[in-house]
Amino acid sequence: MNFFHIIEVQQFKDRGLLEEIFGLASRMERLDEGKDPSLLLPSVPRRRILASLFYEPSTRTRLSFESAMKRLGGDVISTEDAPHFSSMVKGESLTDTIKVVSSFADAIVLRHYEEGSAKKASEVSRVPIINAGDGPGQHPTQALLDLWTIKKELGRIDSLKVCFVGDLLYSRTVHSLVYLLAQQNNIELYFVSPEEIRMPKDIADYLKEKGIAFFEGASLSEIAPIVDILYVTRVQKERFRSITEYEKVKDSYVVDREMVSVMKETARILHPLPRVQELPCEIDSDPRSAYFRQADNGLNLRMALLKMIWK
Repeated sequence: MNFFHIIEVQQFKDRGLLEEIFGLASRMERLDEGKDPSLLLPSVPRRRILASLFYEPSTRTRLSFESAMKRLGGDVISTEDAPHFSSMVKGESLTDTIKVVSSFADAIVLRHYEEGSAKKASEVSRVPIINAGDGPGQHPTQALLDLWTIKKELGRIDSLKVCFVGDLLYSRTVHSLVYLLAQQNNIELYFVSPEEIRMPKDIADYLKEKGIAFFEGASLSEIAPIVDILYVTRVQKERFRSITEYEKVKDSYVVDREMVSVMKETARILHPLPRVQELPCEIDSDPRSAYFRQADNGLNLRMALLKMIWK
């Protein structure tokens, strides 16, 4: 199976496709051992080029994509601060930029501050567009690496109780993973957040339509002991209209040592990073804290996706 653009997680409904992606990502972990050169991108008639076009800040996503491309034997052209170092400064539209950049590269990984921007870009691009986050919309490659992390940590992606805590309104990583989990079997979802940043209504409506069990509340201490995955997000200061609104909710939930102590030994804590005050460093050494392993998984998962778009 293969695909062209990667715009939203709804593209990955097929269980066989997920297993193929995860299987290839697992093989990519062994690429450094030199055991399977067939995993590399073909260099004839020329090496593939990935354009990394980021209109919002990024560390893990941008660098993991660029590293993935280089490890596969390709090249990268990049701008990490497109609002200041691209023709957007001169008033160029996103679609015009994509039309031009798609003639320079074999694929474009795009992060943009407007929801729907990746879809808009895909409508004019001659090469694959990979959505690396479109405002509060989706972040499909993050959701795929999150689900792969769950598979690696727990050995399954079905029969799960998953709690999302923190900023559920603006977090595209949460939105994407919820959609992806809703396609699996026997899933129960718990949403814990302040009222001001609760899960958007359209996602709640989608879950109701699909018959997915979900529960909304404000008490993390009641939920933490029963879940298999605790997915924590920071409250995103950059998404708020005023500092007053942000200050009101920023410290609503802190997953400290006391909170972790009531969780199941087999449970795992995930976080898309960066973190601020919601995950103290004191819990980093706990085996249930999987967020740095989660970040590590991003490299091989994205290597697999890049390999598959040119399959």
